[in-house]
Amino acid sequence: MELKPLITKFIKFGIVGASGMVVHFAVLYLLRDVAHINQFVANTIGFVTAATTNYFLNRIWTFRSQEKQVTVEYLKFILVSLIGLGINNGTLWVGGRLLPDWNDDWRFYILWVVAVGVTTLWNFFGNMLFTFKNSKQ
Repeated sequence: MELKPLITKFIKFGIVGASGMVVHFAVLYLLRDVAHINQFVANTIGFVTAATTNYFLNRIWTFRSQEKQVTVEYLKFILVSLIGLGINNGTLWVGGRLLPDWNDDWRFYILWVVAVGVTTLWNFFGNMLFTFKNSKQ
């Protein structure tokens, strides 16, 4: 793939991801800080909710998929997202253990932004090369 279409696709993926980040953060905040659910459980629920909305936006706009087997494609997207979730939660866990007080209040959310950045790279290339590999390039 040429560089310009790759960059365009990554920018679109980033825009979709930003909308997913808003969804993820809203669910995370409501569950963690309002409902007082464990931060890893809250993060997981937020992540899966955002992944589902991101699948449909990426299918239609970013990768312009024409795949007829939507369920199979969705399951591939979820698989990539679940691996991304492991990377995301792993980053939170490692950061929380290595950095003092990073599990409290706003520090947690700074670490969460770092985790999202790491996960975004995995999700983009995983989806481009696996989930949407047959899509219009």
